[in-house]
Amino acid sequence: MSDELSHIKDGQPSMVDVTSKADNLREARASAVVKFPEAVFDKISESGFTSKKGPLFDTARLAGVMAVKRTDELIPLCHSLPVSGCEVTFTTLENAVQIECHVRTVGKTGVEMEALTGASVAALTLYDMTKALSHDIIITQVQLEEKSGGKRDFKRQA
Repeated sequence: MSDELSHIKDGQPSMVDVTSKADNLREARASAVVKFPEAVFDKISESGFTSKKGPLFDTARLAGVMAVKRTDELIPLCHSLPVSGCEVTFTTLENAVQIECHVRTVGKTGVEMEALTGASVAALTLYDMTKALSHDIIITQVQLEEKSGGKRDFKRQA
């Protein structure tokens, strides 16, 4: 853990200068969990995870990928990155859906913010598509699972 905030310089918000860093493969994987009331989960699973707005997972996947590609427009001080790969996957749990967003690039800075943004927006899209059934839907556990290719690799311990 570092003792300094990387985006503060002379007490002011500042973009990190990555000019002198070498390009290399950067990867990150983030997750989020969407918890549904039991009756809502039963209804959407019985429908094959579709709603009046369309297929839940397909729509949330596209939203997650689009969010990854626009992270620099949403999060101040994020660098624009040429994303070379992005997968958004869904796992059904008991009355919940776990979303994972895996992002790759070759560049000077990591893609953990892109992965976190992708997982978050996919979760928000599931909420939006199912809120007509209940507003008692909870988005939780948005977290970085792992990252590699930078100064420090990270892997969340189970």
